[in-house]
Amino acid sequence: MTRQIIAGGVPIGGGAPVTIQSMCNTRTADAEATVAQIHALEAAGCEIVRVTVPDMDSAKALSAIREQIHIPLVADIHFDYRLAVEAAARGVDKIRINPGNIGGEENVRAVVAACREHGVPIRIGVNGGSLEKELLAKYGHVTPEALVESALVHIRMLEKYDFTDICVSVKSSDVPLNIRAYRLLSETVDYPLHLGVTEAGTPTMGLVKSAVGIGALLCDGIGDTIRVSLTADPVEEVYAAKRILNACGLRRTGVNLVSCPTCGRTSYNMIPLVEELERRLSGCEKKLTVAVMGCVVNGPGEASAADVGIAGGKGEGLIFRHGEILRKVPEEHLLDALMDEIEKL
Repeated sequence: MTRQIIAGGVPIGGGAPVTIQSMCNTRTADAEATVAQIHALEAAGCEIVRVTVPDMDSAKALSAIREQIHIPLVADIHFDYRLAVEAAARGVDKIRINPGNIGGEENVRAVVAACREHGVPIRIGVNGGSLEKELLAKYGHVTPEALVESALVHIRMLEKYDFTDICVSVKSSDVPLNIRAYRLLSETVDYPLHLGVTEAGTPTMGLVKSAVGIGALLCDGIGDTIRVSLTADPVEEVYAAKRILNACGLRRTGVNLVSCPTCGRTSYNMIPLVEELERRLSGCEKKLTVAVMGCVVNGPGEASAADVGIAGGKGEGLIFRHGEILRKVPEEHLLDALMDEIEKL
């Protein structure tokens, strides 16, 4: 088990539930737009939110942003250590830096002093795309060992000043490399780990890469907080993260929809029915498993663990609950009949 840090009252690591993060794509200096986006993220289920702080105007906007939101605020800092110092003073709950790109040791010491004074933890964020030149020369290219060595160098830099309120990430866009790096890191340190696959891409491919890269680690018991990086509205990142946590058995939010892939035995129009059911259940917060099966072979028997479901037939289907058949319903009324049963549960 990793040690635990606290960001704005939210525990990370130490056996706490894995938290969902996202990052705003608004201009942070535009506090009104940034707050509006954070409220949308909160409504979607985001538990920690990060904003970029590229300049002092953005840093000064952090106070107003923090006052109007309800989840921990993380400041993402690169190059200028003074922005990290200002962000800590402005009330952020965590700072993400790469200690290697904010200047010399004096700058790192100034950031550590500010974070210690204001009780702000630091995430050391190592990325394959910005690995130090010395490590690239040493290893020849980005490797798991290079990413972990970079993280260790930065960890020791903070530990030198007796600062251990740390979270660590070693992200890559190469999924297998990403997984190996995190596994190696988890064997090397006991700091909480922030998981992600960087630059994963669009919701179509990005979700696949993230599900593999993050999900494999979560199923190994590795990871304390996650961010799914998608080229999309940040709200989509939150929904994707929730699905990954559900699939890994770490979260049970909303309906778990189970449906068979269909085959030649399927004799009713199942695919559009499932699509419409998914749409109707999108806002349902009941912790239920709902199954839609293509035939009696894959019906109540194989889906007996479902709370309620359909086993389709030719022009009709069976409504079942916990493996027990309730009644037979014409195909055109199957979806409404299933929704009625869901409402009763």
